[in-house]
Amino acid sequence: MLFLTKENIIESFTMRDAIDACRESLELYSKGKASVPLRTNINVAKQEGQSLYMPAYVEADQDALGVKIVSVYPKNIEKNIPSVPATMVTLDAETGMVSAILDGTYLTQLRTGAVQGAATEMLARKDAKIGALIGTGGQAEGQLWAMLTARELESVRIFDIDFARAENFSKEMEAKYKVKMVPCHEAKECVEGADIITSVTTSKRPTFSAEWVKEGAHINGVGAYTPEMCEIPKEAIKAATTVIFDTIDGVMEEAGDFIQPLKEGYIKKDHYKGELGQLALNQIEGRKDDKEITIFKTVGSAVLDVYVANKIVEKAKEKGLGQEIN
Repeated sequence: MLFLTKENIIESFTMRDAIDACRESLELYSKGKASVPLRTNINVAKQEGQSLYMPAYVEADQDALGVKIVSVYPKNIEKNIPSVPATMVTLDAETGMVSAILDGTYLTQLRTGAVQGAATEMLARKDAKIGALIGTGGQAEGQLWAMLTARELESVRIFDIDFARAENFSKEMEAKYKVKMVPCHEAKECVEGADIITSVTTSKRPTFSAEWVKEGAHINGVGAYTPEMCEIPKEAIKAATTVIFDTIDGVMEEAGDFIQPLKEGYIKKDHYKGELGQLALNQIEGRKDDKEITIFKTVGSAVLDVYVANKIVEKAKEKGLGQEIN
């Protein structure tokens, strides 16, 4: 059994690798080659915590099998340990034996960025130069890295409700990625004129106005993952001619910004075109011209975790990384 730390994953797997793996996994999902049961949520009332188990099996040239375990323990902050620790366990699909254990927190950050990167690569204008990132939390760097991998951006504007956080994040990311980062005091300043807009927050109201979105922009909704959360304005969703999801079932179950307009009758279900895997397989149409607005929404799926983790384990073994445990 192989044990991989965050540092092992960083050394063995790039964002480019992750984007390709996410695209492949969603192609297989849309082909019906994946089994993804509903996640199991165990309430640990004594500790005011929850433990979630997200399994999946993907039938491919090299089958992928595994489960991601995520715990939500708010009181961990008092103990100076992570409040949302995650661990990924991969299994040999032929024998059912555990093959590897990976840092699940970093895996989640990597694949959440990468699935957005895959969508941006397929849907954003080829000549996109200005990015906008709303939210500077734990998922923000992965989202930024993915945008910069998908397109050769000249600058990225950064907005957070706390300007100091946006400023600090911008300085750190500019030094790391050598691309101009512009901290913004207002969301409007961030979004107006941007070619690619990515929102990664847990907001219960839209993080920007549809009026600020330029013709030809591509929008990524990444953060909202409950029926109450709502990042993307319904007016922008209606104005978009192409609206694509990572998985239809997942988004229609969890993403408030896309569920609420349907319930209100503001948007009809056929306005939602399909899944990213279907787009990758050319089963549905994506961007048709440089003027249309496109939208991608992800809530995540265990198929992404399991498939990407399997690819990471392959690469790590090739490079002799990680610790073997007998």
